[in-house]
Order: sequence, then C-alpha cells, then structure tokens
Amino acid sequence: MADFFQNGDITTLHKLRQRPIEALEEELTAFSRSRPMALILPSLYSELEGDALPRIVEQLKQAHYIGDIIIGLDRATEAQFQHAREFFSALPQRTHLLWNDGPRLRAVDKQLSAEGLSPQHEGKGRNAWFCFGYALALEHVESVALHDCDIITYDRSFPARLFYPVANPTFSFEFCKGYYARIYDNKLGGRLTRLFVTPLLRAMKKVVGAMDYLDFMDSFRYPLSGEFSLRRDFIQTVRIPGDWGLEVGMLSEVYRNLSRHHICQVDIADTYDHKHQTLSAEDQESGLVKMSVEIAKSLFRKLATEGVELSPECFRSIKASYFRIALECTEQYYYDAKINGMEFDRHAEEGSVDLFAQSIMKAGESFLANPMAAPFIPNWNRVHSAIPDISEQMRDAVAKDNVGAVK
Repeated sequence: MADFFQNGDITTLHKLRQRPIEALEEELTAFSRSRPMALILPSLYSELEGDALPRIVEQLKQAHYIGDIIIGLDRATEAQFQHAREFFSALPQRTHLLWNDGPRLRAVDKQLSAEGLSPQHEGKGRNAWFCFGYALALEHVESVALHDCDIITYDRSFPARLFYPVANPTFSFEFCKGYYARIYDNKLGGRLTRLFVTPLLRAMKKVVGAMDYLDFMDSFRYPLSGEFSLRRDFIQTVRIPGDWGLEVGMLSEVYRNLSRHHICQVDIADTYDHKHQTLSAEDQESGLVKMSVEIAKSLFRKLATEGVELSPECFRSIKASYFRIALECTEQYYYDAKINGMEFDRHAEEGSVDLFAQSIMKAGESFLANPMAAPFIPNWNRVHSAIPDISEQMRDAVAKDNVGAVK
C-alpha cells in the first residue's frame, strides 16, 4: 500500500515496509540520551471514560524511550482530577498532570491575563499552549510530540514514528506532521480534508494565482491531522492558534518560521480511527460546518498577511471555483472507493460540499467584518519576557497539585 512519491517542497517519510517496532524503539532510546523526549496529551476528563485513552495508556507503558508525559486535563472537578492522577499513575514515565481548571493553574492564568497574554478561548489550542509552556519548564526536554486522546486504533508504533524525525540527531527536521489514511468501516473518512481543505486550497490558487504559501499547504497529505512533533527551540517562537483553525494555523506558523528543509511529514499509522465529528447541518455553530468556517477564516487571514487583497467578489470567485473542484474530487473518490470495494454515498458527499461552499462565504463575511482579529496566542518567548519566573510558577503549581502522586 505504500509509495515513495515526494510531492511539493516538504519531505515525506513513508511507511515502505513493516519495520519491527523493537528496532525503531532501540534507536529512539539511543536518541533520547542527546534529545530527551516529552509527549503531550491534551485531554478532556470525559476521555478517561472512553475506550481510546485506556488503550493509549497501555501502549505507552512500553514506550520507554519517552522520558516525560505531560497531560493537559480540561473540564475536571477536584474529584475527577484525583481520579485522573490514579488513572495516569500506571505510566512508568515521569508523568506531569496539569489540572487546567484547578486553583493553582488558574492563578497562573490570572497573572497572564493581567499582562494580556492569556488565551482567550477554551479548548485544545489553550490546553496545548499551556502544555508547551510546561514542556519548556522541563529544561532537559529537547523533542516534543503531541497527539489527541481519542484515537481508537492507537498502538505504540504511533508515537515512535511521530518522534523519530525530530529526535534523530542526524536529521535536520524541527517540525514533523503526522499523516495516515482515514479509512473506517469500509468507508473513506476525513471529509473535512478531502472535501473542503484540499479543494479550497486549489480554488485559491486559481483565483489569487500561484503562491508559495498555498503550494506549501497543499504539500501536506493530511493538513488537519492533530499529530505533530517539534524541537524545543521552535516551541519558544511558535504561536498556537486558539480557535478551531488550530491545525491550519499551526502550519501557517511553520511556514512563517521554518525553512522547508527543516519540515517533514511522516506516515504514522496503517489505520486510524477516532471520535467522529458530525456534519451538523442543522446547527451550523457546531460540528464540521463550524470547523470549516474557522479553517477558511484562518486561511483568509494568512492570505491577507501575504498581501492578497480580499473582497466580497474575491470570496464569490473562490466559492465558485471551490464548488467545481470539490465535485471533481468527489468523482475521484467515488472511483477510488469502488475499485477497492468500499461503500461510497455520493449524495452525502455532495451534500457536504454544498454546506462547505456556504462556509466560504460565511468565513469571508466574518473576516471582512473584523479583519484585524488575532486568534493566535502569544508565543512563549514573549511570555518569558513579561513574566521571567513563569516556568518556576508552573512547575510549582503542577508539583503541588500532584503532591503524593506515585511518580
């Protein structure tokens, strides 16, 4: 199933054969001596009660090359935090549980707010940002990876392949994006990438002309994957988007900060399944429709910073071009599904395209109404400049919350 095709300027690291996981982990253990690794798990408390996170913990028990695991815990009461401490105590690594709703980290957040540095939106972006700040507070950590906590098909090769490009001292990569085939229940998944992001990027190329940024974004096989790894130095300068455009916004920051030679993408899983977002056609303030609006706005903001003049006429042209390209993509996916004996609902696919086309205009109207909106959270270099002892404060808060923990 693998191929070795390199598309665009971004190096693609394929899964060309089934390499024994033990061999990969042996190398990673050697790398960990010069590039110690920390894994970030941004988690809702509710995910502890699902099927995916218990499996993730069981698999991570065997990933001995990972020295530290940082869990950002959202929406947890004190009793739930204590349960989470017990839940994650099974991990053999140094485990750092950030109780984001607890009084100590809320006090740190209040100090950030006083300096105008606190994230404005609740959610994964805010959680990940605090975890990155804590990773910087662990001064020995050099390589960091992040993945979601709802991956049903998780196994221990997943973090190994995600870490490898940034942990290998002979590689020059500072950022690595994970990708995989989204196939489940004999169907094609990944609607938001297949039917919205990729056709939208190609429509933008047609309307605004060739742009290095759009070529860069279109080089990624799965731009909306929630899995990536990066080096410590990049954590200090990257700005984390705080809205639903997290993944696209993150790639825009990678484009702004790093040379193409320091960026790659890696195939991390033969199969990948997680909690599915509904299309939410009836309630367009949630689900994939809301996500599509936020993603489009993120792309429009980046085009504006690249000097593209955006107008209602421009958005109408992008929408018309998107609609034609997306329908052509639907046809291609139909052929692909059929030759592989898979189910394919053309009516549902084209219905999704109809809704996503409307999202382009909504995103355009929102952008024009407030073109100066700044959804990015300040980077940690700025935070450390404003509050020099922030690392000590975070370490102290987390340590006191976890007093008496097993690790």
